[in-house]
Amino acid sequence: MLARIDVRGTRDLASALPRPDAGGAPASVVETVTKILADVRARGDGAVRDWTERLDGVRLGELTVPAADAKRALEAVAPPVRDALETAAANIAAFAAAEQAHDVTYEDRGLRVRTLRRPVDRAGCYVPGGRAAYPSTVLMTAVPARVAGVDEVVVCVPPDRDGRVPDVVLAAAAIADVDAVHPVGGAHAIAAMAYGTDSIAPVDVIVGPGNLYVATAKRVVAGEGRVGVRSAFAGPSEVVVVADDGVDPDLAAIDVIVQAEHGPEGLAWLVTWSARAADAITGAVARLTAASPRRADIESTLAANGRCVLVDGPDQAMAVANFIAPEHLELLVDDPESLVPLVRHAGAVFCGPWAPASIGDYVAGPSHVLPTHGSARFAGALTADDFTKPVHVVDVDRDAFARLGPAVEVLARAEGLQAHADSIERRR
Repeated sequence: MLARIDVRGTRDLASALPRPDAGGAPASVVETVTKILADVRARGDGAVRDWTERLDGVRLGELTVPAADAKRALEAVAPPVRDALETAAANIAAFAAAEQAHDVTYEDRGLRVRTLRRPVDRAGCYVPGGRAAYPSTVLMTAVPARVAGVDEVVVCVPPDRDGRVPDVVLAAAAIADVDAVHPVGGAHAIAAMAYGTDSIAPVDVIVGPGNLYVATAKRVVAGEGRVGVRSAFAGPSEVVVVADDGVDPDLAAIDVIVQAEHGPEGLAWLVTWSARAADAITGAVARLTAASPRRADIESTLAANGRCVLVDGPDQAMAVANFIAPEHLELLVDDPESLVPLVRHAGAVFCGPWAPASIGDYVAGPSHVLPTHGSARFAGALTADDFTKPVHVVDVDRDAFARLGPAVEVLARAEGLQAHADSIERRR
């Protein structure tokens, strides 16, 4: 189930290990995505309906779910589900508010610069579907947007075979105070939110995880300057579990396969310096996978990107983890806190047996929209700040102008920009 790689005694990890490529999608994916984007841009709702029928097997009528349906769904879900959604939403909102950047004022002898945080007007949240329903992703994207002060928040989610959005997803949208839910998924959903159609107004920012086509579509529309997209590649799910001899093999094994059950193209790695732990956990992975109701999805992920890496010790284990830069990093070792200072690249880190990645997926508070495909090397989790932008306000009094103006003149002339220099000289 997990292909074994032994890097003990190896200094050159780059030559010994495969690593996700954050540089881009295969040419075939880019070609398909480009075709979809161009079609939606040209034909709007008609293209959205056609691509939904082609890819999701359903012909849509209206492209917006009636607001009353979300309210009905909230009343229809089982009370324990509603309670869990509300608990998660409250934790996400509280953490987002605590983490949110605040206005800043810098002053120096008559120079005052303020940084004002201003939200975007409209945010689009992409929520995956198909293999499962993800109400948690509605909360993990829409709630931080609301905390940031975004005026209008919309959600796109693939429809089921009946053209509907699952009640549990609509219930989450109601709890998150989403303004509109569109039963549209895939690259055509990204296109609709970026370019706008008769039914789906264009947004300023698009967030949320998705498959390779969705993630690629976000990069393309961002490159066109159409919409803001975070620098992280939020694609198929990943986990690296670092384990030692003391961990229960079943706990380590279930955490290896948790992210794999999302489906193909993800990554699930076990890293250990104990051959005995490697054998026990690998065996448990096979046993638990065979008994899983999502066996096919897990097996497809593990067949492509399931690894068991044997290392010299904790230091090399963390070097491997940093090389992979995983979305989720679990430290299932006797003293996880001792390894935290060695973490350089990871979307989120989970310490010890009582903090599985699934806690972060639902209720810990930070968004589960995390960097994948190695993009944790330069990007992090979705936060409320991804829905805002800094606006700088500059005030200068006469004394500060007299002190700073000469430097402006010198630099402007050095760059050959005479009008810039004149704008200072004329104020003397």
